[in-house]
Parts: sequence; structure tokens; C-alpha cells
Amino acid sequence: MASLLGLAFAWPSDARSDAALGQAAASGASHWSFQNPTEPSVPAVDNRAWPRSDIDRFLLAKLEDAGLTPLGQADKRTLIRRATYDLTGLPPTPAEVDAFVADTSADAFANLVERLLASPRYGERWGRHWLDVARYGESTGKDVNLTYPHIWRY
Repeated sequence: MASLLGLAFAWPSDARSDAALGQAAASGASHWSFQNPTEPSVPAVDNRAWPRSDIDRFLLAKLEDAGLTPLGQADKRTLIRRATYDLTGLPPTPAEVDAFVADTSADAFANLVERLLASPRYGERWGRHWLDVARYGESTGKDVNLTYPHIWRY
């Protein structure tokens, strides 16, 4: 038995041979996480006008396999609304919509996404998901229900 921070745990036995360890490693080697990444071949698609990039070709190939076709391009008002809700959880302000619609530059959408990612609202939205996963709470919630008065700092 070994001790770490006052906790006792059993140390694995050294009795396992190198061959046994090699077999254990080989059995897990087929798992996807142990495979070297490979460059996939870009699928051929029937609709050659729709894709703008290789990523679009992957998406379109799956749609075509399912017998579906992509919808048309979203208008700028719809695009800013979708992006803003997705990244911040809030609707865009009328001024933000007007500014985006008026922006005729080729990188208007990229600028919008960069602005939204830099927004504190983005961090608040996705931070809440992290806090849910971490089971955040301001108290222990047990019989004693001890509160953590300064937890808001973390």
C-alpha cells in the first residue's frame, strides 16, 4: 500500500510481464484515439455548383446520400440572428442588425463572428454550460447545506 495525501491505495503489482503489458496495449491500439490522423479523400458530389469548400463537399455528400438537397443562402438578417443566438444566447440589437446588413465587405460575416467571440456574452453563455458540467453550486446542498459566500469569484 502506498499513501498519497493521506489516502491509501494499492500499487499495481510488478508481477505482470512485459509481454502481458504489450498484449494489453495492443488490444487497445485498435481504438480510434490511438490511430494516426489521415487525410480523407474529398467525396464527389452531384451538385457541383453548391459547395464553396471541401467541407461543403463532405456535407453535401451526406445530404445527397440521404436524398436531401441544401436550402438556399440565408439573408443577412437571418444570418446575424442565427449567429448571435448561437454564440451569445441573446438576440442581436437593432443597431447590430442594421450595421451588419449595411456592411457589404467580403469579410462581413467573419468580422461578425470575431466580434461575437470576443464578447463577454459569449463567455457567459458557454461558461454556464461548463458550470453545469462541473456541477457548480453556491452551497453543498446536503443536510448541513453549507454556503460558499465567495464562490462567485471563481
